[in-house]
Amino acid sequence: MEEALNGAQQAAQQPAIGAADPATVPASDNALQPIGVVLEIAGSSSQIAIDLQRLNECMEDADPSVALAGQVGSQIKIRVGQTWLLASVRNQKQGRSENSIIANIDFLGEGQEEKLTGKLHSFKRGVTRYPVPGALIYPATTQDLRQVYASDGRNAITIGRVYPTKDIRAGLYIDALLGRHFALLGSTGTGKSTSTALILHRICEAAPEGHVIMIDPHGEYSAAFRNTGVILDVSNLQMPYWLMNFEEHCEVLLTGLGNERQVDADILAKCLLAARSKSRLAGTLGKITVDSPIPYLLSDLSNEIQTQMGKLDKSTNSAPYMRIKTKLDEIKSDPRYQFMFSGMLVGDTMTDFLCRIFRMPASGKPISIIDVSGVPSDITSTVVAVLSRLVFDFAIWGREEKTSPILLVCEEAHRYVPSEKYADDSSVGRVLSRIAKEGRKYGISLGLITQRPSDLAEGVLSQCGTIISMRLNNDRDQAFVKAAMPEGARGFLDSIPALRNRECIICGEGVAIPIRVSFDTLDESKRPASEDPSFVELWSKSGGEEDAVERIVQRWRSQG
Repeated sequence: MEEALNGAQQAAQQPAIGAADPATVPASDNALQPIGVVLEIAGSSSQIAIDLQRLNECMEDADPSVALAGQVGSQIKIRVGQTWLLASVRNQKQGRSENSIIANIDFLGEGQEEKLTGKLHSFKRGVTRYPVPGALIYPATTQDLRQVYASDGRNAITIGRVYPTKDIRAGLYIDALLGRHFALLGSTGTGKSTSTALILHRICEAAPEGHVIMIDPHGEYSAAFRNTGVILDVSNLQMPYWLMNFEEHCEVLLTGLGNERQVDADILAKCLLAARSKSRLAGTLGKITVDSPIPYLLSDLSNEIQTQMGKLDKSTNSAPYMRIKTKLDEIKSDPRYQFMFSGMLVGDTMTDFLCRIFRMPASGKPISIIDVSGVPSDITSTVVAVLSRLVFDFAIWGREEKTSPILLVCEEAHRYVPSEKYADDSSVGRVLSRIAKEGRKYGISLGLITQRPSDLAEGVLSQCGTIISMRLNNDRDQAFVKAAMPEGARGFLDSIPALRNRECIICGEGVAIPIRVSFDTLDESKRPASEDPSFVELWSKSGGEEDAVERIVQRWRSQG
């Protein structure tokens, strides 16, 4: 191994045809000792041999990047002419001798070098010219990485520190991150919610007149954005029931199964269209459909069902009409559904509702947190479906207006867009899948947050141009994420199980190259209410339990 290094180094010092004068050989070649040689070149992934003695010498270097050179997930560089190729070490194994290590590397990109200093600059993805077997391997320095991760002038937000450096800031390019959708993945307890809040805070700070909608299923983000966003829950959401399209009406009002459900759907379609047609607004529009967001009275729908049921020439018995009417009466009388099915929501408030939800104008509060934790579980998916579809329909019908882009963020995304194994044929899965596939054409960005990526629809995750992966403890989740990430990030992905809390691997359009990031610490006032309780501390206290239980029972009984 040592002979190969020495021979390759001597050959590199002999000027070839067209090579630079030896006097101008970059100082970096002399300042840094090579740690290995290229053995095999095979496209994006190649094989190198590393000298163990040289590797041990690097570990004593003061530069943290050099000290980690050759380790899995670290970066090394290879000089080809006046270009440096940057590569990531994917794996290692023992070489033929005790003093050598064989490693596979993934090429990340290339950069030019300055004539006098030999420093890397003008880094870009892709490889123009590959090295040949025998080319020397050098450790990438912190200065090299600083140039690689330096902003190229595009709008960016900083979210943390690039591992293993101490001072290089990690950034995300906003337009690339949002323009191609993104996913943030991580097991429970890894700091996923806090990291999500950090990214959204940075986006809102960079774009104070933006339009961000966050679907919050647990009510934990209200605390994080109380001062910088608008918090909407069942107490003030006031989402009109008539905004639902026919499919969403079916999910709420139909209880039949199989053939019964189709019969019920036909009856509901006829009665719903008749109820919408009674609106004065319908008369000004001419032709309307069962999906048209036209206000109508619930009593009109109920009366229409009653009228159709009383007809002698109806095609079926009265049972389907009774099923629909009974369900409608239940919803009207249940106080849990008042945020959506209140008689006060019959007015034409569609414009005001969309402006409030979409933050148009933002008025310095560009994010709306929609807390659906208080929504009855049987219609939670429908509520999310309505909100998501409104975003999509607004973008489609607003093409001529060139409306501002909208970012829709879904926490616990695997609930709404499940994999085929758990698919329930709900409307929310279809609308979010359509946003993932077509949304960017209309200026809609989708952010998916989940702790179980393997339960997420594969087609939806594959549409995410940027993937931010925190620690994943489940083997199936790890394999799923590796399959979704590009080839050049494989060396980083092997370290996913070993990531510490609030660390992540980022790859895709939002970053220059795949990076490992340690997130910034978020101010206490900007953190979500998702911290784990301290059992020892809470179980060491006593007093007031009976009063607390009484208050809980009261809220439980009143469902408020």
